[in-house]
Amino acid sequence: MSPSELPDPVAQFWERARIKAKANPAPGYLGVTAADTVPPEAWAFGATSGQADSLLQLVLDGTKTATASALWDYEIADEALPAPGDLSIILDSAGVPYALIKTTKVDTVAFDQVDEEHAYLEGEDDRTLASWREIHQQFFTEHAGHGRPFSEDMPVVLERFSLVYP
Repeated sequence: MSPSELPDPVAQFWERARIKAKANPAPGYLGVTAADTVPPEAWAFGATSGQADSLLQLVLDGTKTATASALWDYEIADEALPAPGDLSIILDSAGVPYALIKTTKVDTVAFDQVDEEHAYLEGEDDRTLASWREIHQQFFTEHAGHGRPFSEDMPVVLERFSLVYP
C-alpha cells in the first residue's frame, strides 16, 4: 500500500469521535452531508513539540479546560474566533489526534484583565495567575505571529472547552 493510500489518522479519529460528539451520528433524511465526513479543525496546543504534548496530556487528564490566544494572531491570519459549540481535534507533537474538545465559552479581554479562575482552568504550572502571566507573557513574546510587541493591554482570546472524546 502506498503512503497516499494509507488512511488519514484525523479522518479515522473523526469517524469514531463524531458519534460521541453527536455530530449527526445517523445520516439525515437527505443522506450524508459534508458535516458528516469533514472533520473539525485539527491543531496542537502551544508552539513547540514539548508544549503540544504536555498541554495535550493536561487536557486528557481533565486538568486543562481553557486556553488563551492573542487576538492579533487571529486577525493577521484572517481567522474567525472560536465560538461556543465549535469542535476541535487536538493533536500531539507528531500530528496524531488524541482528543475532541467542544468550545463552551469565549471572551476577549486585555492580558492584564485575565483572572485567577481562567489561569486555574488552563491547568499549567501551579495554576496561579502569577505563573499564568509569566508563562503567557513569555509565550506571547517568543511566538507571536502578528509582529507586535507584547503589552499588558494586548487583547487575549480566552476559550473554555470540554473534553468530548475520548
